[in-house]
Amino acid sequence: MINSIPNKKDAWNTIFIFLGIVTVLSSIFHYAIVNLYPSSTYIGGLMWCPALAAFLTLKVKGRSVRSLPWQWGDWKYIKLSYLVPFLYVLGTYILIWVFEFGNMASSETVVEWAKELGLVGIGSLSPFAATIIAIVLMGSVGVARAMATTLGEEIGWRGFFIYELRKVMSFKGVSLFSGFIWALWHWPIIVYYGNNVVLELACFFVVIISMSFIMTYYTFKSNSLWPAAIFHAVSNVYVQKIFPPLTEQVEGSEYWLGENGIMFAVVTLVFGLMYWKKGIKEKL
Repeated sequence: MINSIPNKKDAWNTIFIFLGIVTVLSSIFHYAIVNLYPSSTYIGGLMWCPALAAFLTLKVKGRSVRSLPWQWGDWKYIKLSYLVPFLYVLGTYILIWVFEFGNMASSETVVEWAKELGLVGIGSLSPFAATIIAIVLMGSVGVARAMATTLGEEIGWRGFFIYELRKVMSFKGVSLFSGFIWALWHWPIIVYYGNNVVLELACFFVVIISMSFIMTYYTFKSNSLWPAAIFHAVSNVYVQKIFPPLTEQVEGSEYWLGENGIMFAVVTLVFGLMYWKKGIKEKL
C-alpha cells in the first residue's frame, strides 16, 4: 500500500477521475435502457463503460493500457473462478427447492426449455438428456459469449479500479467500497424494472458486495483480471439462464427467487464472509 501523502493524493485523484468518466459514459446507456428499450445493444454498451473509463483515465494520467493485469495468471484461480459461482448458484436453488420456495421443473417445463434451445426432435432425446445438454451448452458456449460483455466491466472494476483503491485501502476497504460503487452503478435499472424496489435493491447490494470480496480476492491472488471476467460470466449465466428455467415458481415466494432474491443474497453473503476472512488471514 502506498503510504506517502502525495502518492495517496494522486491515487484518490485517479479514482475520482475514473468514477467521473464512468458516470458520464454510463448515464448515456442508462438513459437508453430506461427510456428507450432494454436491448442487448444498450446493455452491452453499458457493460463496456467501465473499461472505456479505465482506458481514458490511464490516458489522462499518462499511463499505458499495458499496465493493466492482462496476464492469464495461475490456472488454479481460473478453475476456481468457474467453480465458486457455480457452487453458490447451485446452493441457492437447492435451498429454494428444499424449502419449497420453488419446485424443480417438471418434464413438460424442461421440454419447453429444450424447445427454446432447438433440442426437441433430436432422435429420442429424453427430458433428462435435454437438460444435461442444455446445461453443458449454456455453461460453456453461453459463458464464453457472456464474457464478451463481462470483460468490459472487469477491465474497469477489477483490472483498474480495485488496484487504485489498493493504494489507499485495505483488502476489506477495497472490497466494500468497490462493491458498493459497483452495486450503485446498477441502480437505475433495478429502480425502473424492479417490482419490490426496496427489497430488490437491498438484496442486490448484499449480493454484489459479497461477490466483490470473492472477485477482489481472486484478482489479487492471481494478479490477473481474467478470473473476475470468468467469475462474472459464470455467475450471470447460471443465475439468469440455467437455474430459473429449471425452477417452477410457487405462489407468494417470488421474492426468494432470482438474482435479486432473498435466497441468493443469503448464500452469496455466506461466501462473501468466507472470502473476507481469507483475504484478511492471507494479508491481501
